[in-house]
Amino acid sequence: MTETVAFIGTGVMGKNMAGHLMDKGYKLTVYTRTKEKAEELLNEGAIWAETIEEAVRDADFVITMVGYPHDVENIYLGENGIVQSAKKGAHLIDMTTSKPSLAKTIAAAAYEKGLYAMDAPVSGGDVGAKEARLAIMAGGDKQAFEKCLPLFEAMGNNIVYQGDAGSGQHTKMSNQIAIAAGMIAVCEAVSYAEKSGLDPENVLKSISTGAAGSWSLTNLAPRMLHGNFEPGFYVKHFIKDMRIAKEESELFGMKSPGLDLALSLYEKLEALGEENSGTHALYKLWKQEHLT
Repeated sequence: MTETVAFIGTGVMGKNMAGHLMDKGYKLTVYTRTKEKAEELLNEGAIWAETIEEAVRDADFVITMVGYPHDVENIYLGENGIVQSAKKGAHLIDMTTSKPSLAKTIAAAAYEKGLYAMDAPVSGGDVGAKEARLAIMAGGDKQAFEKCLPLFEAMGNNIVYQGDAGSGQHTKMSNQIAIAAGMIAVCEAVSYAEKSGLDPENVLKSISTGAAGSWSLTNLAPRMLHGNFEPGFYVKHFIKDMRIAKEESELFGMKSPGLDLALSLYEKLEALGEENSGTHALYKLWKQEHLT
């Protein structure tokens, strides 16, 4: 019998992730606030649901990829939400980057209803989602992880079980902290190359494969230079992630100077109206000399 997946949130990354599941033979039902964002999937055979309740009630797996922790809380724990509406034994997988504490709350509520909940945020951006090369960081029950593994393998190629509920989100916070400081370095390096009179694209040929190499340097620096700031990941969502990471760091009593600097620069970028640009739009602060 074909297993069914309800996919909620088919934005920049979600639509490609859902498409890979269809390619693997899963029966797909989709729900998103803006139906137009699901049109491509619907044209390929996905089934449209008018409500979250309708989407999840017969699904073996429910995957969510939405914007903010309050969205996650509403769709899982709200009236006629996923926990209330999913059939007993279903596996619930939140792939949104959200709060570790919320992941634990959802897992506990799901368990009481005979459901299995996992937090499984991802990294890799729009390119990773399109090419099924996402890094997937999973937290929750180990047996539930094994059951969900074939779905993860359809969407990613670096899949690691991190531990109990909330562990996936904590891992994603480590990821975002590393990216935040790294993005500053990429922007600054590219700007330095330009100011010194070098051809920055030629510079990238030298530094992208050496000790300075990173995903951001290889994939996003060329976009910066070509003036392409379309979002693989939105500035506004990255700010949300950094604020979560900062809150969690403070709970640990840990100082985070690199994170603090990155957050302050991204908030400056947001104030310039760039909240819906890709995270690499940070380069505009150097290019347009807003760093004074």
